[in-house]
Amino acid sequence: MAAERNPVRLVVGLGNPGPAYERTRHNAGFWFVDALAQRYAGRFRVDPKLNAETCQISVDGQPLWLLKPLAFMNRSGHAVARLAGFYKFPLPTILVAHDELDLPPGVVRLKRAGGHGGHNGLRDVIAQCGGNDFLRLRLGIGHPGTAAEVVDFVLRKAPASEQALIEQALDDAVRAFPAVARGELDKVMNTLHSRAVG
Repeated sequence: MAAERNPVRLVVGLGNPGPAYERTRHNAGFWFVDALAQRYAGRFRVDPKLNAETCQISVDGQPLWLLKPLAFMNRSGHAVARLAGFYKFPLPTILVAHDELDLPPGVVRLKRAGGHGGHNGLRDVIAQCGGNDFLRLRLGIGHPGTAAEVVDFVLRKAPASEQALIEQALDDAVRAFPAVARGELDKVMNTLHSRAVG
């Protein structure tokens, strides 16, 4: 349970850059860090060296970084590895927020470590960071039903009814975030995993 005592120092949102992708399901990770920045009065700025947008916020007096890689989903890991390496953030102090096909819209789960589950953004973060021992905030977007439809599905906007559920999950995750930042992961899991959807 060593991860339980690790405060979060870096929160990464996974998504694709540009207005064409802004409201698509695959950008749920971006939505989460945007919501955190808004909640804690942070402002994203482009860092050309990282090819990413970065923002520093303070949560209960604890400074932490928010990061949105701008190299498209399957090349997300480079910016994560560079920023974490520069500040010497251990993997268990990094939280990666991402869309999750295997969860219905509106469901949110916090997870320690694990594989990439076919998610190309997670796959690249694991490869570039040299390990998978980071936290994940899994934001449910639902599944189209067949693997052949996945690419088109994640790159489309959700219907309004599903988007409303996703946004409620984001709101609840942001409200729970101070405990995440302190490393109180079991407490947050109990709260988020038992919340009602809809």
